Formats: sequence, C-alpha cells, structure tokens
Amino acid sequence: MNLNLTLIGQAIAFAVFVWFCMKYVWPPVMQALQERQKKIADGLDAASRATRDLELAQEKANETLKESKEQAQQILEQANKRANQIVEEARETARAEGERIIESARSEIDQEINRAKEELRSQVSVLAVAGAERILESSIDEAKHRELVDKLAAEL
Repeated sequence: MNLNLTLIGQAIAFAVFVWFCMKYVWPPVMQALQERQKKIADGLDAASRATRDLELAQEKANETLKESKEQAQQILEQANKRANQIVEEARETARAEGERIIESARSEIDQEINRAKEELRSQVSVLAVAGAERILESSIDEAKHRELVDKLAAEL
C-alpha cells in the first residue's frame, strides 16, 4: 500500500465526515445551544423581573403597613378624645345632678325650717295664751289670739 494513497483516502474520508457533520450534525447542536442560551437569558430576565417585582411588593407592603399604623394611631387618638369627652360629660352630668340634689336638699331644709317655725309659733301662741290666762286669770278667745299672733308674725 502506498502511504500517499492512504493519506489521500483518509483526507477524503475526513472531508466527507466534516461535510456530513456540518450538514446534519452541526445545525441541531447549534440550534440546541441557541435554545439553551435563550432559555438561560429568559430565566435571567425573569429572575431580574421577579427581583424588581419583589422589591415593589416589599415597598408597597411597607407603605401599606405605614398607612395602617397611621390609621391605627388616628383611631386611638379619636378613641382617647371620645373617652375624655365621655368622662367630661359624665363629670358635668354628675356635677349638675349634685347641684340639683343639693338644691333639693336646701329646699327640703327650708321647708322643714318653715314647718318648725310654724309649729313653734303655734306652740308659743298656746303658751302665750296659757300664760296670759294665768296672768289675767281670764279666758282669752283663741280666734282673736291667733289673729293677733298672725298679725304679729306678718309684721316680723
């Protein structure tokens, strides 16, 4: 065998092999590589979008939490104001009720004093009549005496 002929045969076989690979093997391998690159690029884009979405969601959650805290604070302030208002209203009502009770008691005391005065007047008039009867040793008409006592009481 001739070395040149073997070398040329091997070169032709290699050329056929390269042509066969370039025609039938290389395009599917390149297509698979391109698809893989596209999937990786899409995955990276999706990851970056997801990261941005996550950051936005966290910002929105923080903002919502802040708004909720502010709203809760406002509700607490309103509740405290209303509680203070209710306490003040209760104090005012209690004060008014106390004044009414005191006024009622004063009125009752005045009525009792007037009753006691009237009772004392009647007792004094009876004693005065009795004393006058003893002094004068005569009977004084009770109606005239009452008239005199009432007249005297009106003058005083």
